[in-house]
Amino acid sequence: MDLNNRIQTFIALGKTLAGFPGGVTDGSSHPLAEAVLKAEAANPWFTQANIGHALTAIGQSMTATSLNEWLLPYADLFQRPGRPYKTVGVVMAGNIPLAGFHDFLSVLICGHRIMVKLSSQDDILIPAMARLMSDTDERWNEMLEFTKEPFKKFDAIIATGSDNTFRYFDYYFNQYPHLIRRNRNSIAVLTSEETNSDLKGLADDIMMYFGLGCRNVSKIYIPHGYDLNVLQPYIREYEGIEFHNKYRNNYDYQKSILLVNKKPFTDFGKLLLVEDQRIPSPVSVIHVERYGDPAEPARLIRTSSGLIQCVVCHKDPGVPFVLPGTAQKPALPDYADGADTLKFLLDEIYTKNICDSNKNL
Repeated sequence: MDLNNRIQTFIALGKTLAGFPGGVTDGSSHPLAEAVLKAEAANPWFTQANIGHALTAIGQSMTATSLNEWLLPYADLFQRPGRPYKTVGVVMAGNIPLAGFHDFLSVLICGHRIMVKLSSQDDILIPAMARLMSDTDERWNEMLEFTKEPFKKFDAIIATGSDNTFRYFDYYFNQYPHLIRRNRNSIAVLTSEETNSDLKGLADDIMMYFGLGCRNVSKIYIPHGYDLNVLQPYIREYEGIEFHNKYRNNYDYQKSILLVNKKPFTDFGKLLLVEDQRIPSPVSVIHVERYGDPAEPARLIRTSSGLIQCVVCHKDPGVPFVLPGTAQKPALPDYADGADTLKFLLDEIYTKNICDSNKNL
């Protein structure tokens, strides 16, 4: 299957995903309706709303224009003669719906065969997409494999996991070309100049997927004197989240810990804001840190860059950033942990015995 055929398959898949209606019922005509219902039943964190957001965001990113623009800088690597295709094992995360899709797309668009070890938390949606692809062109069957067993007969590894599994992956796969990722979190820098649209977008960046994604904002920097209550109306727009059983259990538990420890916090009824210098925060909690010098957030961000996935701000804070409301709508070149997946798949697995892209994490 040549590159153009592969691109056309993902363009068609993108149209299918972008057309997801936002919710499904038994008997829905959407080709992924059954998979969505099964995924929601299997994992209570995967609500139809969250699955729908993931499907449409991925679908909208896979237009003919965006796919071709993404691949254009790698044209010379695609055209190199005599490069045999590899079998790439991919260990996927399951913290949010379709967290591993970008790796799935990247391996297959490069022409490699993929061997996928799915997360037990997200083992329905991507196989459903693979079936759609195979129904369109049966040659995909030869390039796709899903396994629950330890990988065997593979050439390279892409793995995403927790800080603990990072150490395991790094040790276990050290002899192979590998791209290994660990836990990261995202932050926001507020300046008091945000518009209503900015604040609404920030609420999405915080609350989408219950805050479980590495691109969800877990900490915000605010200037001294900033009134946190300006955020409350936009957080309230996430109606019903406080009644989600798993989320509510986390909220109640975290609030009780704060009360017992007599630690001050701001309570939005569904989100707790706590002044804390740490970047990671528990589900239902956002850490807040105040600053005086406008240059201070950028300095702090640089010293913690290995812990940060992306920075949200309405204007340039002095470090790479994304606009409010776009954190969970990454473009195709927005590589996780900043590690260029296509370069690894098209170049480094041939020229290096070990991919050391993540040694500085």
